[in-house]
Amino acid sequence: MIEDPIAARLDITLDVCPMTFVKTKLELEDLEVGQVLEVHVRQGESLDNVVRSSLEDGHVVLSNTEQDGGIHRLLIRRG
Repeated sequence: MIEDPIAARLDITLDVCPMTFVKTKLELEDLEVGQVLEVHVRQGESLDNVVRSSLEDGHVVLSNTEQDGGIHRLLIRRG
């Protein structure tokens, strides 16, 4: 059996800044170092802030994949 590499999932597509990163930060704090959080976020300011703030906090953005409708799927590894 293959283990799911994603430890938690977060959909913040209906949220706006600064709540997008606040929710992401809280979710990351619940993970252990090295675990991966999947985040769905709208493109634009919310996406930019989540990526920038995650990197500033020492986390690693593993991927940023654009989905339909301007939604991005981020995989962030807790640093």
